[in-house]
Amino acid sequence: MKKYFYLLGCVLALSVAAGCGKKSGNSIQIKGSDTMVNLVQAWSEEFSRENPDANMSVTGGGTGTGIASFISGSCDIVAASRQMEPKEIELAKRNGLEEKEFIVSLDGIAVVVNPKNPAGKLTVGQLRDIFTGKIRNWKEVGGNDAKIVLLSREINSGTHVFFKEHILRNGNPKGSEEFAPGALLMPSSQAIADEAAQNTDTIGYYGMGYISPKQKLVAVSKGPGMPFVLPSIETVQNNTYPISRPLYLCTQNNAPEAVARFVDFALSPKGQEIVKKLDFVPVK
Repeated sequence: MKKYFYLLGCVLALSVAAGCGKKSGNSIQIKGSDTMVNLVQAWSEEFSRENPDANMSVTGGGTGTGIASFISGSCDIVAASRQMEPKEIELAKRNGLEEKEFIVSLDGIAVVVNPKNPAGKLTVGQLRDIFTGKIRNWKEVGGNDAKIVLLSREINSGTHVFFKEHILRNGNPKGSEEFAPGALLMPSSQAIADEAAQNTDTIGYYGMGYISPKQKLVAVSKGPGMPFVLPSIETVQNNTYPISRPLYLCTQNNAPEAVARFVDFALSPKGQEIVKKLDFVPVK
């Protein structure tokens, strides 16, 4: 009987090994940026149609979540709205993983308010003061006499990190400025969009892929006397919109063939057409 269970265990082990081998060749796990999740899902659906043997899995949760999964070896591709930090690259190397980044799209971070809010133009300095809590009432920036309700992404979001470094800290990654303690940390870009659509006193931010008539876009100026600009493909490409950034797919260096083919697809004319269709900005 013991010999039977030993042989059964060997068979199961071989089966699992065979299954894992098959998965590594055809399965692609993509995790990361909530901003990019709809874009990556659209790429995955089209890629699967052209590669029926591909087994795609796409989840969001934030860039930080994707990078942590990559470091632990539990995902093949990170969808990222920021570059990996040196400490994250070092952690990956300790696990035998060398990352490689590809810029696959450009994006403008849209600042949004409720459509009933009369305020529609803000400088970068005013945004800094609003999100750090120095400006607390809408009447200070052309709105109603009402307390400003701040909506932000959670701290594991690459969009949160980018907005903090480039707006709150004025481009200084070593700055100490933080979001006001009363800011509501929302679990997703869609959650910010939904709250801004129903609460007249809110202000939030998210990637251009979430722009909707249910929210009002705020025109942003780099400073006093500078033009106020709305986020669009044109204003991101010509760098006139002040809050623009690249978006990345991160893989292992010398990634498996299926993973490399997916990245190539994202950068192909068809992949970049999907970028444009979902209101992001093509890099090609």
